[in-house]
Amino acid sequence: MNVSEVMTAQVATASRDTTIAQVAKTMAEVESGAVPVVEDGKVVGLITDRDIVLRVVAEGRSFESPVSDVMTDDVQTCSSDDNVADAAAKMGAHQIRRLVVLDDAGKLAGILSLGDIALDYGAKAVGKTLEEISETTPAAH
Repeated sequence: MNVSEVMTAQVATASRDTTIAQVAKTMAEVESGAVPVVEDGKVVGLITDRDIVLRVVAEGRSFESPVSDVMTDDVQTCSSDDNVADAAAKMGAHQIRRLVVLDDAGKLAGILSLGDIALDYGAKAVGKTLEEISETTPAAH
């Protein structure tokens, strides 16, 4: 099964200068904990609800700061043509709960989350991936 068959294709995005407050509002509106940061059609970062809590709230930063100040810029990606099992293995290896999905041109195609995999691929794959993610090394996103 390919990633394109299970990923979330409709994804809200932000730019580097979008404020943290604006991104948080977008997250609430679309019920998502992650928003890719896009520049000229290319993904340059990812801002998550966890980033906001740990890098904004906990550090007392302003919600009017741009997302570029707190986003994760080392974004793990996969291709929409990749096998779901390979993508799940990558999530486990990097201890992350989601991958940004790129098309053949390297542009944003969607996001693959553990929830997407659970719904369409099976609990066994999610259990194994979650076990790997939950090891003691801190995760990026």
